[in-house]
Amino acid sequence: MKKKMGFISPAMSPSLVSRPRGVLFLVCLISLVTIWSCRLPKICLYESTYRLSLSPYQQPQPNAVDLSLPDSPFVRWPLERVCREQTIWRPGLVFICDNNSGGIGNIRNYILTCIRYGIEAGATGIVLPRIRTRSEKNLAELMLDYQPFTYFFDEDHFRTNLERACPRITVYDNYESIPNVQLPVKAEKVRPHDLGKRGGCDKRDLNKHVGVFNKAFAGYLDRTEKEFGWPELNEMNPRPVRFPWGVQFEWPTWKDGPEFTASFGGLLRFREDILALGFRAKGYMGEFAKRYGGSGRYVGLHLRTESDALSRWPDFGNQTRAYLTASEATGIKAAYLATGNKTDAARLVEEAERRLGMGVITKHDLLAKYSREDLLMLEALTWDQQALIDFVVLVESDYFFGISPSSFSMNVALKRHLKTEGLHTRPWKIGGDGDGRSWLTGRFEQYWDDWLYMYESMWP
Repeated sequence: MKKKMGFISPAMSPSLVSRPRGVLFLVCLISLVTIWSCRLPKICLYESTYRLSLSPYQQPQPNAVDLSLPDSPFVRWPLERVCREQTIWRPGLVFICDNNSGGIGNIRNYILTCIRYGIEAGATGIVLPRIRTRSEKNLAELMLDYQPFTYFFDEDHFRTNLERACPRITVYDNYESIPNVQLPVKAEKVRPHDLGKRGGCDKRDLNKHVGVFNKAFAGYLDRTEKEFGWPELNEMNPRPVRFPWGVQFEWPTWKDGPEFTASFGGLLRFREDILALGFRAKGYMGEFAKRYGGSGRYVGLHLRTESDALSRWPDFGNQTRAYLTASEATGIKAAYLATGNKTDAARLVEEAERRLGMGVITKHDLLAKYSREDLLMLEALTWDQQALIDFVVLVESDYFFGISPSSFSMNVALKRHLKTEGLHTRPWKIGGDGDGRSWLTGRFEQYWDDWLYMYESMWP
């Protein structure tokens, strides 16, 4: 007689036959509840299904420094350790980290990555980075005039912490302040990828040679001195170096351990007036959220449909469906919406109200409702400076929903992720269910074409 595999009928199982029918019904009911509870809430996008996590990886430890805050204190010792372990310093070697462009996610990561390379190379000078602006009418036009470091960041905070952690490094005000430099300054263009044998890997690959970068860079210095007949590098003969655009996503950020990864980004704190305006906006958002029930909790949404969004990224419909489904799962009835597309913002606000009875508001409408003075302050900022207000309010939200591969969304999610385990925070789980605080929608299938490499090269 052939054996039947799989389901066993009551007629075949005396143990099941002997059980009361009520017990059998209860077993079936529990099974059905288990199956469906594992299915909800789920978000389907691009034929892939993700389950939204509403519980953090790990609850923060009491008295631990909350590195997820926009104004979190800078924990200096991991940077001190990296600089202390650097045994070869090269007087006269100066790094210029201003070939940045784009939004805050790209610019922030470029500066941090450039500085990390500078430390590895043994640079004894860093020129205070400038911020490259872009056109507000054409966001894809990235390479416009420069603004000073204070366009985004707190200069005193940066100088103090970098120079105290790395006393061998001097932060120069500008090119002209480099001692003994020849004017006009002609910085050498160096790409770290060119200093290692990478084989046939993808051109977007992270730099797998950072461990030997110091030695490779020394070889470059010696080779070019001989080739061009340049004098030996020293304080009397400085050599300014500038990396090309695109270096921002090349350094594997977890190389120096979780403590360094979690704290290094704290060098670039937003300037005080922008932080203050962002925190006031966060307070107004709490008041707005109370109108929709609860204690002022709100979700943060990043709708990425501006003119420079790539066609293969999730469109308005995909983002909206994912965000509203996910928001409904949280039970929170108010949302702060960050977007540069006013038309799509109005569409999402209307859809959220119609479908969920959810109140959604943007920064301009929020400040117009609660503070005319703060609205004028906001309008005095440029388009990219205004995005810093969004960053603060989103980082402070009770749950955040963003889009991959937006560097802005990634940066917000990774910054928020630091709340889970502080200095010991483990890497974000790419394409997973979120960390209980944030969730990103998008494609998570191809490492290169879906830009997943950015998660491994972005500083929280």
